Amino acid sequence: MPELLRAESISKRYGGVYALQGAGLSVAEGEIHALLGENGAGKSTLAKIIAGSVRPDSGRIFFRGAPVSIRNPRDAQRLGIGIIYQELDLFPNLTIGENIVIGNRSFQEKGFVDFARIEFFCGPVLDRVGLGRGARELVASLPIGQAQLVALARALSMDARLILMDEPTSALSDDAAARLFDVIGALKRSGVSIVYVSHKMDEIFRICDRATVLRDGRVIATEEVAHTTPEALIRLMVGRELSTTGDRLSSPVNFPAPLLSVSHLTTRKLRDVTFDLHPGEVLGVAGLVGAGRSELGAALFGLDRIRGGEIRVRGAAAHPRSPAAAMRLGIGLLPEDRKLEGLMMDMSVAENTTIAASRGLIRRTREEAAIEPLYARLALRSPSWSAPVSALSGGNQQKALLARWLLVNPDIVFLDDPARGIDVGAKQDIYRIIGELAAAGKGVLLASSELPELLRCSHRILVLNEGRMAAMFDAAEATQEKIMAAASGAVAHDR
Repeated sequence: MPELLRAESISKRYGGVYALQGAGLSVAEGEIHALLGENGAGKSTLAKIIAGSVRPDSGRIFFRGAPVSIRNPRDAQRLGIGIIYQELDLFPNLTIGENIVIGNRSFQEKGFVDFARIEFFCGPVLDRVGLGRGARELVASLPIGQAQLVALARALSMDARLILMDEPTSALSDDAAARLFDVIGALKRSGVSIVYVSHKMDEIFRICDRATVLRDGRVIATEEVAHTTPEALIRLMVGRELSTTGDRLSSPVNFPAPLLSVSHLTTRKLRDVTFDLHPGEVLGVAGLVGAGRSELGAALFGLDRIRGGEIRVRGAAAHPRSPAAAMRLGIGLLPEDRKLEGLMMDMSVAENTTIAASRGLIRRTREEAAIEPLYARLALRSPSWSAPVSALSGGNQQKALLARWLLVNPDIVFLDDPARGIDVGAKQDIYRIIGELAAAGKGVLLASSELPELLRCSHRILVLNEGRMAAMFDAAEATQEKIMAAASGAVAHDR
């Protein structure tokens, strides 16, 4: 296949830290090309440089064999290059059609909003991505999978011949991801090229032709996906052997008395949920999108009003009516969306870590003495602890958020998809910390959309279906098939 894009000797430095050092990438027409690497390896930086949202310090880019200068996103758009970010850059309070046409060189804007013209322009691209929604519907009304298709339709409406996708399935259900893969396959058949940034090996081997691996800002290798293995790519990414599986946990024969007892818990989403959590136990929480996993964490942390039932901590009645009350009870919550619900993106790494534990005036020397061991324990990488947390990769942002709760040291911690959208190396660090929390006698509730993760990390697995408890499995007896059957309501399991 003829070459569509080639990037050569791309370097980018932030302060004294290199994000890219002489990196390069070659993408053929009609190719799906994976871009792999641990968090902080430079994947997103390289994608943003090609898309014009970041300026490189040095290097050259060729498009269809000719050297090009991509100084901003409009330069990229003129060439036919589009990007879909992990955190979608859509306007939720505008319509689907408005999001597609705003700033779009292919749509000639007038002095007023002409919805009929917008609908006529958007119809073909919405059909092409298989989004059965009208152009006048608000983006805020869409589930994340359909919003992802809006971003893809916007790129196609700009006549994009190369689309960069940064972790496009990190927030999607399996069904929504499968629909996205179908659309990507159709785009490939029509000659559109895709640069696919992902940590999910099953996706890479399902849809990609070649994979380029970055490590510490440098290109390590480019491999034909059909001629390699997940294990080989992981070795290239991390520079060492790394097990992606682990020994399953099994419930101890005699658990101590419950640390947390939840009886018939009912909220606006949950109905009659009952379970115990013991010291030293990791209780997995499974369920399809909308089943109530996150809502369980919100109820325990005082974010959702409890309408019925009882919560007891160490045998005493507990009433977590606010996050402050929950923290006084020894309950912590690591939320699913680290950027919207967890981190203050303009504050420093250190400030984000200490904000929940600080009392009154903050002494920097004491703060640094407290956080340094935590960052070493988490293998958190940052240019400096005073750098804004927004400057960190996604995996290191997640570690900064986890460090906050390690510093607070609650007895009960609810981890809501803690490894979502991060690389295999960072996942291993987080799995290790989960094990350390359990070994220290903490009670851990682990909500996850990835069943292998739950099977690996949990002693028992609670399955939710439409807000109700559908099953409780011991890790030794659980399988992905059993969990999915319970989560989908196909079968009930004795509790």
